[in-house]
Amino acid sequence: MASRRRNRRIIHPAFTRPVRATALATGALVACASLAAGCGVVPGTTGGSGDGPIKVMTWAPEATNATNKPGMPAFAQAYARWVNSRGGINGRELTVLTCNDRNDSVAAARCARRAVKENVVAVVGSYSQHADSFFPPLEGAGIPYIGGYGLTTAEFTSPLSYPVNGGQPALLAGLGKSLAGCGPVALIRPDTIAGDELPNLLDSGLTAGGHEVAEDLRAADDATEYSEQSEQALEETTTSLEKQGCVVPALGDRTGTFMDSFRRARVDYPAVRTGMVLGDVDQTGIDASGGRSGPYEGSYITGWYPVETDARWDTMKKVISGEAFGDNRIDAADAGVQTTWIAYSVFQKVVESLGDGEVSANSVRKTLDDGIKVDTGGLTPPLQWRFQGPLAAVGFPRLVNTDVTLQVVRQGRLVSAKKGFTDVTATLRNAELN
Repeated sequence: MASRRRNRRIIHPAFTRPVRATALATGALVACASLAAGCGVVPGTTGGSGDGPIKVMTWAPEATNATNKPGMPAFAQAYARWVNSRGGINGRELTVLTCNDRNDSVAAARCARRAVKENVVAVVGSYSQHADSFFPPLEGAGIPYIGGYGLTTAEFTSPLSYPVNGGQPALLAGLGKSLAGCGPVALIRPDTIAGDELPNLLDSGLTAGGHEVAEDLRAADDATEYSEQSEQALEETTTSLEKQGCVVPALGDRTGTFMDSFRRARVDYPAVRTGMVLGDVDQTGIDASGGRSGPYEGSYITGWYPVETDARWDTMKKVISGEAFGDNRIDAADAGVQTTWIAYSVFQKVVESLGDGEVSANSVRKTLDDGIKVDTGGLTPPLQWRFQGPLAAVGFPRLVNTDVTLQVVRQGRLVSAKKGFTDVTATLRNAELN
């Protein structure tokens, strides 16, 4: 059985696979000769200066065997239709290009090179695991990356990244803090370099709440079932007769596979709870696994934003119903769609602040770097990016939103388990991340 690990030191958290932080590229870039298959465009002429349309890009993986986020580019196009039906931004049409990154480093780089060739002023509200492929072309062209999903270290280190959430560091630290009142805690994670970086994030929250560190249970990265890990986790979390504990699967898109094994092993341990982070599971996954009769019922889940039923999402829902009614790719409860909404809200307010001035990658980036503060209507704290953010000392200079929410699956739906946000800045500062 795996033993507890204490006082381990790691380098930077990467959340789905190791990704290096990239330096600002120099020299000219050669635009790609062919466009990525599967890319689309909201109709409109090219441009980003003068009185022509303002052109941006959104990318995400679609139709792959791994994680797919088709709702993000679909919602981006719906947002463009909504904005344009209201007269555009400062009277100018918004054109949204989309690209399928295919969960592939080559395709991700191709999307970025297309963004450079098309002279977009920003990449907005996108999802990709391949920061080492897409950031160099963007950095070389000076194109800002606004509101990525928070998957990689580079999103919290690149000077051209403007994240709107705290990624997995904030979610795991917040989950640990929320589970500090639980009995023994067991973490199940991939036996990989990236997986090695997860325990300290969870433990930072547990220890902040006076709890012992979690039992660290490892699984093969390509496991197809988790019966052994399920049984180990249940044994570790039921050592106390008075207070049974919590099991935390942090397995990315294999979390659902783990929960299938865990449901079978859990029959004799009904009091053991599960906790996880949004992204490893969402409302779509809960519905697909059986809803209220599925394995997620009663699970604690940390998220970046308020639950989908919160009134602060009403405007986003109006955009979906008005511009994308019947498009089943777009789910208002999907954290990717929500991130895209917030990212485009940020972008719109930046462009509005420019008035009649030039809208270009340089002007958008300069406005963000000059410290514009963006109110997102309470969906996040006011967002403002500095070159050295509050978590620069622990390797996250661009991480500016350290708020998380605690949710619970009740009757098959994600609902609030605790009112308001929890700020995990202090927790992350004390984590052993360097």
